[in-house]
Amino acid sequence: MKDIIQKRLEKYNPRSPDEELNALKEITQEVALYSLYKAGFFQNACFLGGTSLRILHGLDRFSEDLDFSLWKEDQAFSLDDYLDKAMVYMNAYGYDLSFDKKDLSDKAVQSRFLKDDSIKNVLTFQHIKDTRSKIKIKIEIDTNPPVGADRSVEYVNFPLDFPVSAYDLKSCMSGKIHALLCRPYVKGRDWYDLLWYLSQDVTPNLAFLKNALFQTGPWQNKEIEWNDKFIKDELRKKIASIDWKKTREDVRKFLKSEKAETLELWGSEFFEKKILKFKI
Repeated sequence: MKDIIQKRLEKYNPRSPDEELNALKEITQEVALYSLYKAGFFQNACFLGGTSLRILHGLDRFSEDLDFSLWKEDQAFSLDDYLDKAMVYMNAYGYDLSFDKKDLSDKAVQSRFLKDDSIKNVLTFQHIKDTRSKIKIKIEIDTNPPVGADRSVEYVNFPLDFPVSAYDLKSCMSGKIHALLCRPYVKGRDWYDLLWYLSQDVTPNLAFLKNALFQTGPWQNKEIEWNDKFIKDELRKKIASIDWKKTREDVRKFLKSEKAETLELWGSEFFEKKILKFKI
């Protein structure tokens, strides 16, 4: 089945080593999603985050990680059990995956890095010269999610047609705003995704956002009036504090060259005006 991966890679028509590597990572993400589906993962889990926007909704940037959430809290959930099953399916496509198993029993958010050092050796590349480095995909799942998200069934068409359970766009946007306000570091991809949501006229799931802010972050367990003024004011405080030159560089490598030109607009004034027009 490695020919399927080769043909898929060629369809991207990459123009640089970075674009070719991003394409290969995305193909690997899709095969991983299919393999998790075959392992029964989506009976309990929902897909979310930047990669879900890219694969399910056409976000115009590449993404690195596969982020999930259980639909309901389950302290006994084991990500490793599903990965063990999924890797059997991935092997059929030419992958030889491994991940480090550690005790995750006391962690609400379980994370693993899937690593593969064989797929590059069976493909022909246009731009990548050094095939020694491993493909690495981070998989993360929240086993104690805030309540209030809505979900939908979406479909992926590679390597075959299959369904995935996912957060709907309103709930995904709420998760992104929570990350913008609560992440202890600045991630340019978060701000790029916010612009995408605004361009699509998506509004957040406020009930879910309130529960997320109450559960984790600087406002944890604090009784605050979670209204649109509070959210906009806190976003504007973040905007004023950011080194936008550094933030632009975080996202640049995930964009094609014509899209990267828009990053030169990024700055406090640009995002202030975007937030002023933001309808919550």
